[in-house]
Amino acid sequence: MTTPDSVDALRAELVEMLGERGVSADLKTRERASVDEATMSPILSEQLPLGLADLVAYPANAEQIAAVVAAATRHRVPVTARGKGTGNYGQGIPLHGGLVLDTTRARAIVEVGDGVITAEAGVSMALLERAGNASGQQIWMYPSTAQSTLGGFLSGGSGGTGSIAHGSNWEGFVVALDVALPGTEPALVHVEGDDARTFVHSYGTAGVIARATVRLEPAQDWRAVYASFPTFEEALGAVRTLRTIDPLPRLVSADRAAVAERLPADPAIPAGRASLRAIVDAAALGTASSLVCAAGGSVEDVREGTQQTVKVSMLSYNHPIWWLKKNSPGTDYFHVEVGGEALIDRIHEVEAVYPGGMLHIEAAHRFPIGMLAAEYTGAADVYAGYAKLVELGVRVHSPHQFYVDHGVEELVALKERTDPDGLLNPGHLGAPVTLPAPSKFWKEAG
Repeated sequence: MTTPDSVDALRAELVEMLGERGVSADLKTRERASVDEATMSPILSEQLPLGLADLVAYPANAEQIAAVVAAATRHRVPVTARGKGTGNYGQGIPLHGGLVLDTTRARAIVEVGDGVITAEAGVSMALLERAGNASGQQIWMYPSTAQSTLGGFLSGGSGGTGSIAHGSNWEGFVVALDVALPGTEPALVHVEGDDARTFVHSYGTAGVIARATVRLEPAQDWRAVYASFPTFEEALGAVRTLRTIDPLPRLVSADRAAVAERLPADPAIPAGRASLRAIVDAAALGTASSLVCAAGGSVEDVREGTQQTVKVSMLSYNHPIWWLKKNSPGTDYFHVEVGGEALIDRIHEVEAVYPGGMLHIEAAHRFPIGMLAAEYTGAADVYAGYAKLVELGVRVHSPHQFYVDHGVEELVALKERTDPDGLLNPGHLGAPVTLPAPSKFWKEAG
């Protein structure tokens, strides 16, 4: 698809458009822009590097994002959009080379309204939250990596801090998008409601999100709560009760002692005990403390301030498994994304699916979700466990993939209209035949 001549011609046009510092063909720059945190998966790691960018462009606003996409279209060079590169699934890897469009310089906050905020794709979720707070509001949700970009979270993420109340980022969080589409002239298309939702969690395969309007709600007075338990089973009981308190918590995470001991050292995470971390409304602290004690645990600390709640967020979702891998030299771990009440009701059976299995659990919108981790012994062993988990009533989603597997049928129909030549993030839509199709487990189990 890409030829040296087309890359050279595109580079010349982008330099004229963005300036010398707005585009790079430097090898180290291209290598950094061609990877994400897919090394979390040993299965994906065995396949890396999957692609290498020919160019990296740094548009500074939404209009320039559209202009860059148009320039790449004219030169028939594929485009892979990128935020901070914090994704774990290889969704930002340019499988067919071409242009990586780095959005991190397009970070203007356009408007803060009543219940909504509009910003460009490269603004970090932490800055978006800060802007909302300045008006007495907060964003509905942000990913566990709060420094991720808005465009990256909407394109490749799914949920995080705030998801107990609001579910996934395609469930009402997005009000409107301005999307850059391929064409010989720059095109920013404004979409709202269901038309906008289709572009969410699509890895930029149908359009590049350049600007977004997402929901705010009245700000709450949050506290970071740390608790510990003699056993993980007792911590699970607390997860089940804490997820329903009023007001709802923003986050509730828990780990076995073996995982918690790999987290960054903190006196509120004592050795030898299961750990629970939560972000709780100050008005519900009494209720939360009572529930922790009733489940057999102890509140280790309560901390105030955004810095402290963001720290708790950074110890949630995939992060405990990342720390487990980082602080376990000589042992490689994999994880499988799981969900359902069986994570609590049948915990021993769930963990026994993989020898030495350990569950990290999160309270979520409809049912508990988590990351089931164990020592990696090969891809075949990982995949063989999926059906066993489903038999236990567990919902399963595989993180060992670099292709979209949510809303695929609708997305394919959209891409046929918006990107008929397949220039946007090629190779990331549709499962390779060599891999299983685990999304059916997520839909059918439980």
